[in-house]
Amino acid sequence: MKNEQVTRGQFLKELGLSSAALMAFYCLGGISACKSGSDPAPSTTTGTTTGTTTGTTTTGVDFTLDLTSSDYKGLKTSGGFVYKDDIIVANANGTFVALSKACTHEGTTVTYRSASNDMYCSNHGSQFNVDGTVKTGPAATKLKVYKTTLSADGNKLQVTA
Repeated sequence: MKNEQVTRGQFLKELGLSSAALMAFYCLGGISACKSGSDPAPSTTTGTTTGTTTGTTTTGVDFTLDLTSSDYKGLKTSGGFVYKDDIIVANANGTFVALSKACTHEGTTVTYRSASNDMYCSNHGSQFNVDGTVKTGPAATKLKVYKTTLSADGNKLQVTA
């Protein structure tokens, strides 16, 4: 019997796993090709999810959040964040920021981490500065940034494209 080298893909193929099954296995974390052991853990900042997510890109953005409502009052505290449709809105150390919530690497929803003042993707460890630029990959493209305007009384936050 000949001693041959077999790649992981060949081995799994010989087991009879289809490419769809391999991708499902990969995406569920069975194969951790992109995950390093030193990825930082996300902060324990709590967020609120509101609106609906369709997985499509948000266009024509123009909405106002009432910071006195229970859905959005967490934004009045530094480190608070919420999701509205396809956008994450955060109080980044007293400054309101709004960015696309989908990581540009594989579309995983990012979270705001107040301790490091950045957006973090838990899927493969990408990190983004609050201006949307990539801090740490594998993501190579910045997050889309939206304009935020706080009303004079500090109770309404408008987000526009």
